[in-house]
Amino acid sequence: MTGHQMRVGRSNRAGVVLYLSLWVTAAMAQSVTEGASAAATPVTLTEVVQLALRDYPQIHISQEELNASVANIRLARTAYLPRVDGLIQANRATRNNVFGTLLPQTVIPSISGPVIGSNNGGSVWGSAAGFLVAWQPLDFGLRHANVEAARAARDKTDATLQRSQLEVTAEAADSYLSLVAAGQTEKAATAALENWDTLLRSIHALASAQLRPGADESRIEAELAMAKTQLVYAKQAVETSRATLAKFFPGADDANATLDTTHLLTELPTPGEEDVPFQTTTHPVMVEQRASVAQSEAQLHATERSWVPQFTLEGAAYARGTGGEVDGQRLPGANGLAPTVQNYAAGLNVTFPFMDFASIHAREAAQAATVRANQASEQLADKTLREQFAKATAVLRAAREVAANTPIEVKSAHMAFDQAKARYQAGLVPIDDLAQAQRLVVQAEIDDSLARLNVWRALLQLDAVRGDIQPFLQAVSK
Repeated sequence: MTGHQMRVGRSNRAGVVLYLSLWVTAAMAQSVTEGASAAATPVTLTEVVQLALRDYPQIHISQEELNASVANIRLARTAYLPRVDGLIQANRATRNNVFGTLLPQTVIPSISGPVIGSNNGGSVWGSAAGFLVAWQPLDFGLRHANVEAARAARDKTDATLQRSQLEVTAEAADSYLSLVAAGQTEKAATAALENWDTLLRSIHALASAQLRPGADESRIEAELAMAKTQLVYAKQAVETSRATLAKFFPGADDANATLDTTHLLTELPTPGEEDVPFQTTTHPVMVEQRASVAQSEAQLHATERSWVPQFTLEGAAYARGTGGEVDGQRLPGANGLAPTVQNYAAGLNVTFPFMDFASIHAREAAQAATVRANQASEQLADKTLREQFAKATAVLRAAREVAANTPIEVKSAHMAFDQAKARYQAGLVPIDDLAQAQRLVVQAEIDDSLARLNVWRALLQLDAVRGDIQPFLQAVSK
């Protein structure tokens, strides 16, 4: 190979390496750019609400309580099934028996067989095996009442789940709007600080040229210090709101996370929401209250069915074995360890708790009071919702009027400031007039930055009182 060919080969390889290096660098740059773009994608309010509805622990608590109430219905239905008990027993015991009666108790073991006149410590093997089937053919509606009470409890927990979903989604949406409002306040405070700093430099120039007294500069320095303090509080509000939103959206605690404010800060929701008739019957709170009343009424009905006779069909089959004879003799070895004597029995037991009427009557009185209390709570919830709706309607109407007025406020405040500044520079007004005009500009800009957002917050509050924030989410997503 000639030297020229070797140089050409090295040149080609260098070109390939350079091309690959540039390609890798471009690919990495594109990847970083795409990653940064993905990371900077604004989080929408709807995404936060959906995430809260899926992952917030309060929703899971209500859901599991609903699952437990559904299981309790199945538990109540098991009362219709017959009861089957089995027994296998082996023992070594003495066989001494006496005449007499023992009151029902759970301490002294029972013994069967004739009295054999013995009283010694000799023991024999004994065994028993059997099963008992018991079933209630009649219950005078007690089991059905218990099942209905379990169903009413299920309906109550289902209504609680719906209320929890409304509360969580409304709180998540409100925390989103609170963070947006805090961010706007911080921006306005930052702009105000810059305006005061600019004004201070202008006053400083006039004071240095002895065109204005040094006290004027001190006055503006005080205003600047106050603006810095307001900015600190604004930043604190941002961090506090971010911490609240992080409950529902874990990514909110990232300072680089951005929120989608496309419609919230530039548009207003369509008027007319406050004119739609308000019905409390479908609100989750009212549904829950009615379910509470129904549950307490079902429990009262079950209590009223408690003082009834209990009919129980019973059938038993069993066998016993013993190592003792009737004459008192003991059989040797393992005699008695196997049940060798069989019996069966069938019958009907009827029991009635005569003296339970006093305790059942007291339980009925307590449960009846609970029913009346839940009915009063239902009426109170209805009145509270109507009050909240009237207040939310008033807030929304006022927010719309403010949003229509703040642009005029901003324009007029800037004009007043320009005039005050010109008059101050001409020596026609004191520094107080200029400072007051500047404060009006700051306040007007803060009011204007929050005015449209307050309309959205008022709409959220109104829809939450109605019991469904989906219209609000649809308006935000348009």
